[in-house]
Amino acid sequence: MANPLYDTLFGAHVGRASPFLHLPDGSTISYGAFLESAAQIAHVIIGLGLSAGDRVAVQIEKSPQALAVYAACAQAGLVFLPLNTAYTTDELTYFIENSGAALVIVDGGKRDALAPVVEGLGARVETLNADGSGSMTDKAGQAPRQFDTVSRSEDDLAAFLYTSGTTGRSKGAMLTQANLLSNAQTLAREWQFTVEDVLLHALPIFHTHGLFVATNVTLVAGGSMIFLPRFDLDQILEQMPKATAMMGVPTFYTRLLDDPRFTREAAAHMRLFISGSAPLLAETHVQFEKRTGQRILERYGMTETNMNTSNPYEGERRAGTVGFPLPGVELKITDPETGEALPQGEVGLIEVRGPNVFKGYWQMPKKTAAELRADGFFITGDLGQMDADGYVSIVGRSKDLIISGGYNIYPKEIELVLDEQDGVLESAVIGVPHRDFGETVVGVLVPRAGASLDTDGIMEKIKKPLARFKHPRRLVVVDSLPRNTMGKVQKNLLRDAFKELFA
Repeated sequence: MANPLYDTLFGAHVGRASPFLHLPDGSTISYGAFLESAAQIAHVIIGLGLSAGDRVAVQIEKSPQALAVYAACAQAGLVFLPLNTAYTTDELTYFIENSGAALVIVDGGKRDALAPVVEGLGARVETLNADGSGSMTDKAGQAPRQFDTVSRSEDDLAAFLYTSGTTGRSKGAMLTQANLLSNAQTLAREWQFTVEDVLLHALPIFHTHGLFVATNVTLVAGGSMIFLPRFDLDQILEQMPKATAMMGVPTFYTRLLDDPRFTREAAAHMRLFISGSAPLLAETHVQFEKRTGQRILERYGMTETNMNTSNPYEGERRAGTVGFPLPGVELKITDPETGEALPQGEVGLIEVRGPNVFKGYWQMPKKTAAELRADGFFITGDLGQMDADGYVSIVGRSKDLIISGGYNIYPKEIELVLDEQDGVLESAVIGVPHRDFGETVVGVLVPRAGASLDTDGIMEKIKKPLARFKHPRRLVVVDSLPRNTMGKVQKNLLRDAFKELFA
């Protein structure tokens, strides 16, 4: 029976003996072996009582088995919901409850804390550890190695990805089979990936970059991946001569440039370096080309759309731009007030339309209607402009989104926690430039009258309710926040005031 996503990404490789994953210990996992493992996991999940369309939430460390869960969900027609491994129990509770997940797979060390929450919501909980052990693999080991693929259509949901809103309430972006498949096929074509490519993969797989871009592109092309648990500079430099391409966030490239071992010779085997998830500084572009003779290819995407634009594989890759709209993707710059298209060169809201654009926000019809127009254009919330040659530049974010190390961080969520701390009258959270992370989080605090703020103590108290990547790198105390005549905090002035904090 037809299942476009599984059939194209995975089914085409069933029984194939060539390597799919190269592991740090030097071993490999073939396509055939990987898909047998995925089929066994699919048997376990269906055996737990789930059926097509049910949600499977996973908060597990990166491993071949974790990736096999994604393949299993595709084959069984389940909706895959990857969750950041840094999320706290409080944060996970919302995602599980809101999504109505029927199964939650977690690291064994988190089971005891999460089990009461998961079971209280009527879901099942299984474990999968970084080393591949756990209740899920124990059960899978007894299951058949073939699974009858569940029939699904391109319009059926394949994944949920949660993205925070400016109000602090996370939204579940509903991605269909067609959304994921069309984008992977386009990118593989545009970036000229083939069966000969070996992708150096050090990204997390709970994020669209590492999962729906890096992994899916490799699967479409039939290439292989050097599958590293995380970015480790020594491992990257050791493995690079065996690779042909790498996808990373700006931090990857700044850390490589900081190491004298990263030379033109070290990068000689590579045909392509791609950067995304956060803006790449022009200085990094220049240093990288000087060091390696290669220009990093920068692109632009988001949770709700996967990739929208890319600098060309063949042609000028312009620093400070994210290239051209991808084939099949329409992009326009509009007036934030009227929604009307603006003349070329003017700054406005970026709107996109195409097969990559998501279906809407889970159980949020009003929010969906506010951001996804009836004609199919999605209002990204990013401010940009298009030059006379068609190159798109991102110049700001209307929602005050902070992107630090590739992670999306929304200030309101952090502000709500800061405002609850003793002695704090109000707060404003901003992103300021950071060489490694693109941006980093700074909390600006106003004390209550007569109060003296213990910023170290506050920093310790906010660690529990907030994932680590959301922790402010610095807390700054000021007498008052700048406001306009309407009383709105002028965060642009705060960003200007503190932009040199980490220079």
